[in-house]
Amino acid sequence: MTPTTDLCDAHGAKLQVCAPLWRDFGGLDSFSGPIETVRTHDDNTKVRATLETPGGGRVLVVDNGGSQACAVVGGNLGKLAEANGWAGIVVNGYVRDAAELATCKTGIKALGPYPRKSLKADRGVVGEVVGFWGVTFAPGHFLYADRDGIVVSETRLG
Repeated sequence: MTPTTDLCDAHGAKLQVCAPLWRDFGGLDSFSGPIETVRTHDDNTKVRATLETPGGGRVLVVDNGGSQACAVVGGNLGKLAEANGWAGIVVNGYVRDAAELATCKTGIKALGPYPRKSLKADRGVVGEVVGFWGVTFAPGHFLYADRDGIVVSETRLG
């Protein structure tokens, strides 16, 4: 994958650049792919259901509103993402089982770790445009992430 710094140099204003708030949790430091989204509030039912489908190299963007009430991705979901071919997960919120997530061959970025698990009430919406930290994430657009940050493009970049 082309580093996000090089993408920014080459494509400048065509890219959206996410605020620098992210920590790496997955076993891959860099990942990219078409975006799929889940909007939820402290409930990971739709996150699990989405990760149970074939990822095909996509990146799941989970908007939990930055909630500090619980983690919406943990070790089991990290392993599920890896098994089903998801390139990565970006969580506007928190994750748990950090040591387990680090063993997954999937990129995972989140705001931080938090030990409390989420609700299981089947709340949330899949496939909507979500926006946070200066970026709009639309299903089918492309996300590129590495140690330098997260950038989004409407089209696939080289």
